[in-house]
Amino acid sequence: MYAKVKLLLIYFLTIFILPGYSQVALQTPEQFLGYKLGARFTRHSDLVRYLEYLSREAPTRLQLQTYGTTYEGRPLYLAAIAAPENITRLEEIRQNNLKRIGLLSGQPTANQPAIVWLSYNVHGNEAVSSEAVLQVLYDLLNPTNERTQTWLKNTVVLIDPSVNPDGRERYVQWYNQVANAVPNANPWAREHQEPWPGGRFNHYLFDLNRDLAWQTQQESQQRIALYNQWMPQLHADFHEMSGEATYYFSPAAKPFHEDITPWQREFQQIIGENNRKYFDQNNWLYFTRETYDLFYPSYGDTWPTFNGAIAMTYEQGGSGRAGLAFARTDGDTLTLSERIAHHYTASLATIETVAQRKDKVLQEFDKYYQRNRTNPPGPYKTYVLKTKNQEAKIKDLTTYLDRQQIKYGYVTGNATQRAFNYTTGKHESVKIEPNDLVISMYQPKSTLIKVLFEPYAKLEDSLTYDVTAWALPYAYGLQAYALAGKINQTKAKPQALSRTVTKPAIPQPYAYLARWNSLSDVQFLSALLRQNIKIRYSEKAFATDGETYAPGTLIITRAGNEAMGETFDTIVKAEAEKAGVQVTPTPTGFVSTGVDFGSGSVRYLRKPKVAVLAGPGVSAPGFGEVWHFFEQQIKYPVTVLDAQYFDRVPLSNFDVLVLPGGNYPDILTEKVLNQVRDWVAAGGKLIALESATNFLAGKRGFALTHKSTSDSSNVSKNPYALLKPYGNSERSAISDAVLGGVYRVSLDNTHPLAFGYGDTYFALMQDVNNFGFMKEGWNVGVLKKDIYTSGFVGARARKKLQDTLVLGHQTLGRGQVVYMADNPLFRAFWHNSKLLFGNAVFLVGN
Repeated sequence: MYAKVKLLLIYFLTIFILPGYSQVALQTPEQFLGYKLGARFTRHSDLVRYLEYLSREAPTRLQLQTYGTTYEGRPLYLAAIAAPENITRLEEIRQNNLKRIGLLSGQPTANQPAIVWLSYNVHGNEAVSSEAVLQVLYDLLNPTNERTQTWLKNTVVLIDPSVNPDGRERYVQWYNQVANAVPNANPWAREHQEPWPGGRFNHYLFDLNRDLAWQTQQESQQRIALYNQWMPQLHADFHEMSGEATYYFSPAAKPFHEDITPWQREFQQIIGENNRKYFDQNNWLYFTRETYDLFYPSYGDTWPTFNGAIAMTYEQGGSGRAGLAFARTDGDTLTLSERIAHHYTASLATIETVAQRKDKVLQEFDKYYQRNRTNPPGPYKTYVLKTKNQEAKIKDLTTYLDRQQIKYGYVTGNATQRAFNYTTGKHESVKIEPNDLVISMYQPKSTLIKVLFEPYAKLEDSLTYDVTAWALPYAYGLQAYALAGKINQTKAKPQALSRTVTKPAIPQPYAYLARWNSLSDVQFLSALLRQNIKIRYSEKAFATDGETYAPGTLIITRAGNEAMGETFDTIVKAEAEKAGVQVTPTPTGFVSTGVDFGSGSVRYLRKPKVAVLAGPGVSAPGFGEVWHFFEQQIKYPVTVLDAQYFDRVPLSNFDVLVLPGGNYPDILTEKVLNQVRDWVAAGGKLIALESATNFLAGKRGFALTHKSTSDSSNVSKNPYALLKPYGNSERSAISDAVLGGVYRVSLDNTHPLAFGYGDTYFALMQDVNNFGFMKEGWNVGVLKKDIYTSGFVGARARKKLQDTLVLGHQTLGRGQVVYMADNPLFRAFWHNSKLLFGNAVFLVGN
């Protein structure tokens, strides 16, 4: 085994180096770190030290940039590597590239190299890639390596050596603590049993490889801002998979999204052929065209693809379980050194492929953007989104569009046109009004626009492994239309959409009124509660001063806040401005219709003490989404309770307990569940999400139940139905699956859980909810028949989802239980449902 490792180390140090190589002053990773690559995992701080060393010692070939920091304060780096004659004109090259594709005005100069961006360690416990990149960096910077120096004449190589330092360091610190002095390859050894939550995710336990399109995380926002300043022709993402697997490189599996061009598909083949050449030379096992498809737009291979790049994923067998040595079932032992060799080889093979075809790569990239500007893809050439009474949602959307470099304007006049109506799902005559947001497809990012706005993403094969629907109008809860033609627009932002504070001006109003229909309103409420402002909300609609206000409207009265004096008005106005919401002052508590502000239907809003459960058994991403919502999105204090000591927690210290999805039998044992039930009955509020609702269904005291189902009658009528080909197992199982389908949920918007919505909202369903309507309690959100909208939902799953409860609320003693069978905080990008969760936390039960 050790002889094999030694040969591998020699191999990956010499495979791309011509004979005659001699040692130079630049230190190798081994010389700098004091150990051979593969002998241990490198700490992030040591990775940073080597980057900084290379930057000092090779300034004529490397520019190192810190482009941001993680949530835990670790630096994020980009290393730009080029030939000396290009490193001095790096900024010119960057700007030239943007000018060529229409993202920057002006005429480009000649002699443009291709730009290659390589990303490593987006999943923290897929730790081999940040080991391999150390050798990649060295060989690209080594002036005696004639082969790499030749490539750099045609390419600028941008390297992000660790996309997710927080996750990586979580894994490396754990592994270095528990590993044996001599690596133990037995899969049952502690060093192969990574504890919850694992190192895959970032600080808030988000999967950064699912966040490129949505950019909800700090790391993604900073990284994509820099990516958009470069717009590389190729992007490669380096990953790991099961320790039993071999190695995966392109071409990708089906389904391919229909907007991936013939050239992008062809170059996937070319890249694969070059990788295959080196892997075959070394008798390394690999596979292609399986598992890893190019459909969901938020991966490290798909989002760059829809931005014109040729992009691919590389997957090495191993991942967090493999450690330094892992005994596989085939009798072989997979070592970290082998894994490094494979990723190292794929990295250089990728650069080589682009360098040898630089002119063709640039030519096709320019054609991609020329087509985008003059002949954009798809049947729709304009998207219009209604803005009236949706100003906060529009603000959130335009902030997102700005991050994507998507241009937009505003409608200048009235028009009636035939269009696709996202709300009804039909082509019909629609009314377009001044100030509506308009997005024209005639711009550089039109392919990305088409993908993000498409009502139905064409799925050529149902065997995909992620979300299949994501249209932004549904995600943001906006009324929108897709038009086949153009429409007049202006770039100037209308005054009506600007942040407004108080109209009309009243020196010391009786109360301030704030409508309730967006995440911004939840953020505003949170800010006021944190500063101990007393707030009420109306359970019924009312009208005053000629304006109508829907249930859920916040009523911030001077009564109860008198002790604050003028500070009261200052805080309300300042926080409204910060959140981008309008507050309207009123001189009286009397209304023209509806309930006056002293009515029993105007409820006082308590400042709840919130806890969320985490730890083994709880879904790590599910918990992270709740944690991130409170800490980063609405900045409201939340206490994290660990499942390992939850049975000892005095729940009376909290008003609200959130149960993310997870596997609860070992957490909420009968004894502990009784404690939770008693706490609810005494006045607590329990919010159950996803599979936590499934766990509670049918339990004593909980009103939620499963629908009665039986397939026995079908079997007795047709016993041959049990005879299924094994080869069709995946396709048979997909019939029961929901791959991120969009459904129209019917709402009872008289209930506080649905305040701020109409009688429906579009939900991104992730699983088959098979709950019956509750006999005791309120069925606030339900799926009726024929309410599927888009995305893949299997035939049997679609049937089960008919007449199913999605959102429910029951009173239990003096407390409340809220059931949210779908995840309203999924990946933090489905903005339309965040208000629902805010309602559950702050409004229900007050």
